[in-house]
Formats: sequence, C-alpha cells, structure tokens
Amino acid sequence: MCGIAGFVSVEPLPDNDTILRRMTTAIAHRGPDDTGVFRDRHAALGHRRLSIIDIAGGHQPMANETNSLWIVYNGEIFNHASLRPELEQAGHHYVSRSDTEMILHAYEQYGADCATRFRGMFAFALWDQNTRTLFCCRDRLGIKPLYYYWDGRVFAFASEIKALLEHPSISPSMEESSLAEQLAFGYLSGENTMFAKIKKLMPGHHLTLRLGPGAPSLNIEQYWDVPAPQEEDQSDEFWIKEVRDRLEETVRMRLMSDVPLGMFLSGGIDSSAIAALIKRMSNGPVKTFSVGYGEEQFSELGYASDVARTIGTDHHEIKVGINDFFQALPRLVWHEDEPIAWPSSVSLYFVAKLAAEQVKVVLTGEGSDELFGGYERYRWHLINDRALSAYRIVPEALRRSLRGHLGSSNLLSSSVRRKLKHTVFGREETFESLYLDNFYCAFSAAERAELLQTPATGAYDNYAGYRNARSGSTQLQQLLYADQKTYLVELLMKQDQMSMACSIESRVPFLDHKFVEFSTRIPDRMKIRGSVQKYVLKKAVEDLLPANVIHRKKMGFPTPLRQWLRDERAEVLFSAILDKQGFLAEYLDLDPVNALLNRHRSGLEDATDRIWRLLNLQLWGDLFITGRRDRWWDGIAVERALTA
Repeated sequence: MCGIAGFVSVEPLPDNDTILRRMTTAIAHRGPDDTGVFRDRHAALGHRRLSIIDIAGGHQPMANETNSLWIVYNGEIFNHASLRPELEQAGHHYVSRSDTEMILHAYEQYGADCATRFRGMFAFALWDQNTRTLFCCRDRLGIKPLYYYWDGRVFAFASEIKALLEHPSISPSMEESSLAEQLAFGYLSGENTMFAKIKKLMPGHHLTLRLGPGAPSLNIEQYWDVPAPQEEDQSDEFWIKEVRDRLEETVRMRLMSDVPLGMFLSGGIDSSAIAALIKRMSNGPVKTFSVGYGEEQFSELGYASDVARTIGTDHHEIKVGINDFFQALPRLVWHEDEPIAWPSSVSLYFVAKLAAEQVKVVLTGEGSDELFGGYERYRWHLINDRALSAYRIVPEALRRSLRGHLGSSNLLSSSVRRKLKHTVFGREETFESLYLDNFYCAFSAAERAELLQTPATGAYDNYAGYRNARSGSTQLQQLLYADQKTYLVELLMKQDQMSMACSIESRVPFLDHKFVEFSTRIPDRMKIRGSVQKYVLKKAVEDLLPANVIHRKKMGFPTPLRQWLRDERAEVLFSAILDKQGFLAEYLDLDPVNALLNRHRSGLEDATDRIWRLLNLQLWGDLFITGRRDRWWDGIAVERALTA
C-alpha cells in the first residue's frame, strides 16, 4: 500500500525534481518506508512506499527489462503469483517477487486489457517512454483512489488531491456546481470533486494519455461494471454454502502479507465473521482492534470484546472523547481532501491509529451491506413502495390533504407524527422524496434551495442515473447497484484515507470482484427475508458466532455526535459555522443556517446531520480555499472553549 503522484507535460520538463518531491512529500504518510522518483523529458513519476510484499525488492518507480516502461503503483494484486507462470512462459523475466513487477509484464503482454486479469485493489500509472503514452488504471470497486488534472498541456495524477495542489499549474478553487450534491449526500458521487478541474478516475476505468505525434489526446474507458442481476433458481442451502465457501476463499486470499496483520472489529456480523475466519486460518495469534466512546449507548466496545473473547483474538481498544474528536477533525478533513461525509471517519482514524502501533495491514468488513441488503433504509423503502401501491386507491386530493395536515395535527403525538413522516402518508410520492430525502440526504431539495446563492439543481442526477441503469431489475437490486456505484465508493475513500493517514493498509474481503459478481446472482429472498436483512450471510456464518452477534442490530462505528451537539460545548462549533469571514458565508445564506441552529438548540428539531455537513464544509473551505488554514490546523478545542 503506497502513495503515488506524478505529471506529464507536452513541453519539456525542467531539469530538477523539485515539483515531484513536493507532491510526494504531501502524501508521505501513505508511505513512510521508502520514496523514489523517475523523470525524463516529458514525465515525472513519484512514489511513497509502505512495504507489505517483497520488502527488499519492491522499490518504485520500477522499470521493465529495457527501462522503456516505468510504473508507480498503489495496492495489492492478490493473484499475482498465479499470473506469473503464464507471463514467464511468454518470455518475461522477473527480478523480484513483487506484484508491481507483474503489472509491468502484464501490461507489456496484454496492454490495457491487463487489468481484467487482476484480482485485488489497485491504482497505478505506467509511462511508456518510447510512445510517450501514460496509462492509468483504478480497481473495479474503487478501493484505491486516483485523482487527476488535465488542462491540455499538463496532466497530473495522485493518490490524494493535496499532492496535486503542490503542482504550480494547479491552484485550489471550488467547483461551485458541486454544492447542491454535497449538501444533500455529504459527498460527490460522480467524477467531479469539490475542486474545479480535479477529477476522480472512476472505479473500473482506465485512462490513456498520448502526447503525440500530433495533438495530445486523453481517452477514458470503462473495463468492468457490476453485472446486471441474473438470479438463479437454487435452494436456500445452495446459496448458504456458496456464500460461506466464497467468503472463506476471499478472506484467505487477503491474508497474503510479509508484515503483521490484524482486523478492525466492531462486534457486528461482518467484521466478526471475518475475524473468526482469520482465526481459523491462522497458526499464530490474531490481533483485533476496536474504537468506542465513554457514552455507552454509542459504543460497540462491549460487543467487540465479547466477540474477541469468544473467538480468541488478542484484542485492543481505544475510547475517544468529545475533545479528542473535534481536536482531530480539521486534520482529518485535510487527510480526506474533501468534507467528511460521516462522523465514523473520525472513529476509523482513531482505531487505525491504535492498530498502527502493532500491525501494518488490517482487514475490514466494508461492503457486505451493499451486497446483501444490510441497511435499514432498503427494507423500509420496500415496505413504503408496497404500501404506496395500495394507498393510491385513495383519491389524490385526499392523500395530498392528509400529507399537509400530518405535521400539525394535535390528534397525534409528536412521536407518531415523526414516524408517519417517514411513510407514504407523510411524503411526496416520488422516489426522491420517499427514499433519498427520507432516508439518505441531510438537506432536502427545498432546504438546499433556501441555502444556496445559486440554483440548487442536479443533486440527484448521478444517483438517479445509476438506479435507472437497472430499470429492468427489482427495487432492491436497483438500490444495491446505485449504492455500490456511489455510497460505497465514498465509504472506501474514507477507509483508505483514514487508514493511510496512520500508515496502514486496509483490505476488504467482501469486495473481491468475483464475490461481488457472485452476489448479483443471489435472489432477493436470500438477502432480505421478512425483517431479517443479510439473511444468507447470517445463515452462512451461524456456526462461527454466537446468535446474539449474528442478529443484533447494526450500529457501524457509531458516534455520540447527536448527544454532543445538544451539549453547551457545541456552541463553539455553531460559532464556527456562522463565522462571517469563513467559507460558508460566501456561498450560503447564513440566515436560514442560524434559524436551523436555533431550532436545534431549542429542541424543536434534530439537525445533527445537517450541522455536521455545514461544519465540515466550513472546515474544508477554510483549509483549502480561503487561505484560513491556520484558524483550524490545531483543531477545535471544545473543552477549552467552555472554560474560557
């Protein structure tokens, strides 16, 4: 696991490595073990290495036998050893046992099609000196990040945006069209980033830049997608056994390492099942790591400890307090390069920091929910969708009237009114209202229009596009695919950036692409059955874990944010949001923001998610755009603010 950065130029490059060194230094946390650079007249490639496989022989940038092809690479190809014999038989000569060298030979042999043979997580850039061609590629699910900038003369790429900002051709400015989607979802789901002219190479895509002869050309192609569902008529027992066998395979594959390895353990079914399998497959002790809070109702430490004791791991845990959380937050926004979508990013950072004291590789349970229907919002939307079919028997005028009176009716308690607002009785009858605004988005369309100085359009376009791409599938299949292409990609970015901030590699067994492809064949009845979600997974691992672990309600790195934002210590956060010299004041109307904070203070409304969005947007803008980084660089001291 590493950090990569570099650039190519139509014009000859200066005869020094100053720019490249600045770019790689900005991501030194991704690779503290080694650094390297390569430069010729038109290309500069830089690398920071976290040594995991072939510690002695994996230095990068790495060249082929003729020094005509150079690579910088971040990730792990778990099947690299099985690909080697075919390449050797074709005449390629290895000088190391690293997967980096295998990519070089595979590209020489197969060209751009090489990526279709790789099983793992990767982002790499290959420079062909002879043809002046740069080839960049990202893994199928988006486990490893790759960002780029292209202005027609200079192309730059990096594992993190902050490295791109060290290039003199790139200055940080905001992509204003991104604000509506950012407020709604907390992240951007397409190729755009919050920075103008800086884009993501999307998962399952590769990019080819040719500098000549003639005018330079940039071409991006998709080489893989989650296959359209093709459910198979098999017995329950068949699917349960297949899930177990395939999960064991993908976990075993991800134990490949020349350095100590551990597991992030939340005490939920996903991480617990993987930890139990690792324990069965390992000869020595297995280290597990958990994070929690002093507020017990928001802490999973007890669950994780029980699981660790049951399966016999060497368990370690850390507790985070309110001051720890907000002191770290600005630096973590800097690590993510964009506003942090979920408070669990902070939890993830602290558990990664704990793990880094003992291991260099961890496995995690990410991805299971998007494959097997684990989020509550899926089940409730299916209930609403079925209810809507029957409810439409009621005349439209009456339905509209009921919707209008629901929020103010004195005949119902506030609790009942709140619950009904999440059903067909209290929502507009569109997918955007019933699902996105209801269960997904922080700021609704109406709220975004009130806040933004510019028209708030296009927020749902990317998500809707992915959902519509599966228009012939079931509702659940549509939701899973849209989340795999949007929500999951952001979760993986969070996991990568927070673990790499602590210089450790994270691996995600559930997101082996063959396992993902297999999951699309499993019928809906095996994913959500009645009130049981992830039914087939729970049945597949029921011999590994106690029943109370398998069937307990999902928490997923919870934080006491809601409780903290009711605390008087939150006033320093509210003041930060309303700062008239800050980033938000330039782009949002602060009057409705102030009104929202007042309703939250008084208890009339729970605005936790919206406050979180605003706080992170303010921090991001000041850290990267307004030049006010020093205001936040040392953190937000909520405890000190209270006693001042």
